[in-house]
Amino acid sequence: MPKNKLQRFAELRTFTNTHEFLWTERETDFKLKGKWNSGYFKNENPIVLELGCGKGEYSIGLAEKYPNKNFIGLDIKGARIWRGSKTAQEKNLHNVSFLRTQIEFIESCFAKDEVSEIWITFPDPQPNKEKKRLTHPVFLSRYKNILLPNGIVHLKTDSAELYEFTLEVLSASPAVTQGKREKPYTVLFSTNDLYNESNSLSLGKGLGEAASLKTHYEKLFTAKGKKITYLKFRL
Repeated sequence: MPKNKLQRFAELRTFTNTHEFLWTERETDFKLKGKWNSGYFKNENPIVLELGCGKGEYSIGLAEKYPNKNFIGLDIKGARIWRGSKTAQEKNLHNVSFLRTQIEFIESCFAKDEVSEIWITFPDPQPNKEKKRLTHPVFLSRYKNILLPNGIVHLKTDSAELYEFTLEVLSASPAVTQGKREKPYTVLFSTNDLYNESNSLSLGKGLGEAASLKTHYEKLFTAKGKKITYLKFRL
């Protein structure tokens, strides 16, 4: 491992706004599960997750915009989280934290109804590995177990394949519960060309954060003329 990465990993473990929950701990629950508000943020504000947060650009951007919400960025890449954590400290943001873990462990890190909203920003589309996609029904079930009733999920991606796959998942046949047919997912907004539509649609339709915040890689994608897709749906 390069020397600067080792230095970052060592420094990361000293940051008070960053936590780890790794493979060796997966037999138990994370210490802050069910206690993020009382044990870390010291308030009762809604908690918003960014999955696969990378350098935490969305977590930080949203934290600046919404001081009355708490934001947690999840990623397994320590060197990326180091940058997000460092930026949050430099900006003196106390409503944003980072958790180094695998998204498969999410139910060990958050309790039922502990999370109000989830952002999935430019995840690996996992070509030919549908079960590893972060919008596969297995993952959606995990999210539902930690989200408040009717919790919102946002997907922003440059992958047309992942976008179409997710739409297919969200159009699944209604489930039958106690004799009633209930649709498992509700699409609130969808577009296969976010920035083209955001020019003509009002921000009140849910495009505010999706269109105004851009990650580093997203800027590279759009500079090359690549279309950005966006889905907002309710579990």
